[in-house]
Amino acid sequence: MKTPAVLLAVGLAATLLVGCSTNRKLSGDNFEATLPEDVPAAQAANGSIYQAGHDRPLFENAIARRTGDTITINLVENTAAEKSSSTTTAKKSSVGVTAPVIGGSPITALSATLGSSNSFDGAGDSAQSNKLQGNVTVTVVRRLSNGNLVVRGQKWININQGREYVRIQGIVRPIDIQPDNSIASYKVADASISYGAQGALADANQPGLLARFFNSKWNPL
Repeated sequence: MKTPAVLLAVGLAATLLVGCSTNRKLSGDNFEATLPEDVPAAQAANGSIYQAGHDRPLFENAIARRTGDTITINLVENTAAEKSSSTTTAKKSSVGVTAPVIGGSPITALSATLGSSNSFDGAGDSAQSNKLQGNVTVTVVRRLSNGNLVVRGQKWININQGREYVRIQGIVRPIDIQPDNSIASYKVADASISYGAQGALADANQPGLLARFFNSKWNPL
């Protein structure tokens, strides 16, 4: 006979397993293609043409809408930012002490003049621009309850002595997908786009460990 403590532990474990299965989160490191769902087992109600779960409405375009479907994302990222600041301050003060008069004659040796002045002039400019163009075909990872699609994918290109990649993931609305099954990258919600490279050329463009240390915030000098 199981004790109440054992029953409680089993119940908590089952609840955690159910929560993990229903609240799955995307892994930011897995960009492998997502395969479509398996075809459900044939049932008596299915005919030779119609198959449950694979219907296509007559008045809709053949665009991505299920897990495993592909969609082309047109990368049209072009951002620019610029900031400038300028500050100028000045201050000047003076104090004068006139010579005292003793016996009708001024004592010039006791006269004095005090003065001080300070000024500050500072300026700063910052500008940054990024541009990324191209096409990446990704797969639908999940269809959300509101109909939106979670997409994710990557493209690898081998060039000479290195490999370059483009990765993107985010959420798209089926209504934003064009008839040719493509969508602009600026219409991808919560988009995460990364571009990088691997190989000898990419390694040569990075500073060494010591150089990175002296350029980091941990450098005490």
